[in-house]
Amino acid sequence: MSSTEITEIITQTINSIFNNLLGSIHNSLYSILDDITFITPNILSDKYFQNILGTNSNKGILLIANSLLIGFVLYYCIQLLFASYLNSRIESPFKFIFKILLISIFLNSSFFICDKMLFLNSTISSAIREIGENLYNKNMCFSELINELNSCISVEGDLNLLSFNGILKFLSTTGLLNLIFNYSLRYIMVKVFILIFPFCILTLLNSNSSWIFKSWIKCFISLLFVQQLISFIFLIIFSIKFNDDPFSQFMYIGSIYALIKANSYVKEIFGGISTDVQNNISNFNNILRR
Repeated sequence: MSSTEITEIITQTINSIFNNLLGSIHNSLYSILDDITFITPNILSDKYFQNILGTNSNKGILLIANSLLIGFVLYYCIQLLFASYLNSRIESPFKFIFKILLISIFLNSSFFICDKMLFLNSTISSAIREIGENLYNKNMCFSELINELNSCISVEGDLNLLSFNGILKFLSTTGLLNLIFNYSLRYIMVKVFILIFPFCILTLLNSNSSWIFKSWIKCFISLLFVQQLISFIFLIIFSIKFNDDPFSQFMYIGSIYALIKANSYVKEIFGGISTDVQNNISNFNNILRR
């Protein structure tokens, strides 16, 4: 066999592999993006999640947090009892009681507070997308976006990975899969931060540990605000008229890249944590090398 024939066989094999891989990814998979990206208070309706967090002070994590709160009160009482003997300065009893009452109220209202924060965040993002729906007469969601953007990249017959459209199709599909991984991680982290909320409230009992609550607020808000930024990106994307031309195709790839980097941009503004899977993997590899 000549080198040309061998090259052709290798090219056909690669194209066949990627054609089967990309063909197995159905468009319905991308509809999941709407559910995991635009988070609503419905994520709290899971009965198992409610049992873990606890809807009252006698269940789940709230029971543990209230036990720690009682333990801290006992510790303060012992400190107050021996303060005169040890000649040590402690917090005023009236100030301590007022702080305990406030923290106890917020602690046992954790479920309600998180529910309202999610509701407010969801309402704002929905209002932003509703502006676009009224302007463009289209549903501002990933399902509609992908169906519309795919029209500007047409691959007739089998996929040729070495063609311009083939490269764009490969980049767009891998980019959309990256979106699913990133926003799935964000979805999980939002739930994790809700679960640790009662413990973060407890850190306000001591000024030396109050920074933990401030860090929680920063991270949680940054995770939620990603929704708002994505809604604004949607407004720009849907304003572009996509056609089967190079400009539209490059705008297509740029749109996906902007959605992928949304969390990184929010992290640059507010701080917090990143849910960019690629960056996290790179950071983990760097830690292992060290």
